[in-house]
Amino acid sequence: MKFEDYRITEGIKTSISKLGYKKPTDIQFKAIPPILRGEDVLAIAQTGTGKTAAFAIPILHVLQERKITGRPDGVKCLVMAPTHELALQIDSVFKVLGKHTRITSFCIHGGVDQDPQIEQLNEGVDVLIATPGRMFDLVSQGALQLRRVEILVLDEADHMLDLGFIKDINDLMRHLPRKRQTLFFSATINEKIKNLAYSLVTNAIRIQISPKDPVAKNIEHAVANVEMDDKRFFLEYLIKDHPDKKILVFVRTKVRAERVKKALERVDIPSDTIHSDKLQKDRESTMKAFRSGELKILIATDVSARGIDIPDVEYVVNYDLPETSEHYVHRVGRTGRANKSGQAVSFCSAEEQELLKEIEENLGKPIKRIEISKNDYNSTVNFSEDKTHNWKTLMKEAEEEDIKHKKKKKKKKLKK
Repeated sequence: MKFEDYRITEGIKTSISKLGYKKPTDIQFKAIPPILRGEDVLAIAQTGTGKTAAFAIPILHVLQERKITGRPDGVKCLVMAPTHELALQIDSVFKVLGKHTRITSFCIHGGVDQDPQIEQLNEGVDVLIATPGRMFDLVSQGALQLRRVEILVLDEADHMLDLGFIKDINDLMRHLPRKRQTLFFSATINEKIKNLAYSLVTNAIRIQISPKDPVAKNIEHAVANVEMDDKRFFLEYLIKDHPDKKILVFVRTKVRAERVKKALERVDIPSDTIHSDKLQKDRESTMKAFRSGELKILIATDVSARGIDIPDVEYVVNYDLPETSEHYVHRVGRTGRANKSGQAVSFCSAEEQELLKEIEENLGKPIKRIEISKNDYNSTVNFSEDKTHNWKTLMKEAEEEDIKHKKKKKKKKLKK
């Protein structure tokens, strides 16, 4: 079935056609019809499957049809997202697909002045995309009314639970009409997610897109044994060996992100970081530069980059191994998007071998090994232009800085 065969508004078909999409992905094919029928949907689909469009297309059609007949003003659809970046990304999808409709969408999130957001809400919004914190701030102030919401979407629900938003989600229900359509999207499913989902949906259509291999077939992923102190040399080598490639580097902590950036600076490689300690305007500026290709190397933590669709990322580097297979799948899924091929490489130190074993067990298959001879290993280390810095000392400094940061946060909590 092609998009032109769907019974959806011509304006939406025009937008889809301009994007060059002809046939729906699996999740779109299975989710669009029941959403158009007004049914609740519980969908489990991995990242990069086109799930944002899977709910945006039918929602835009339904709201456009209802708008023609006329109805009271107010937010008609609320989309909840766990992070600022994902919320902004969802909003951009609604704006692109809804360009030739009368539907307005708007994104609210923390980290920026709320007055312009309140002003926009007062002017009228059909689809509101929100992160939990800012949404509840505006609801408590009476600046946001949710009593006219007809459709609720929870996107990346598993990540919302990881971030501790379950109470916020449950509190949200008190502000919404009982009679509504609920769409629940998650990349993974477990007992906790299942319980939350079934507490929110009614007679939901369950959709599960779960290929045998959770890593997309167009992504070539492999792991190399690299000691912790030597990882920066291998990252430098990979970047200099692929000077024109867009590379996304994952690390475990905010402190390590900044340390890796400084290490690259010392060998004249420009890069930037994205993590929760950075100001929102700086995060948006960094993401814009990376999306456009002006910035080639982005160093990120899991929280900041989860669910983000960044075009043309040729390489993902797991500088630090993630702690779960789900995070591994999400990380490598940042490349090889829209059926393009992608490369992902992980650096695994002796201390991380147990993590690697757990990831492979959960994936159900071993990750391809990159065999490095002793001569090649030493050549890579010697290739580096950074000869003056003792990496062990730097890592010790990083750990001390991390401890200071945690103490600072603890003091702030105590003051509250």
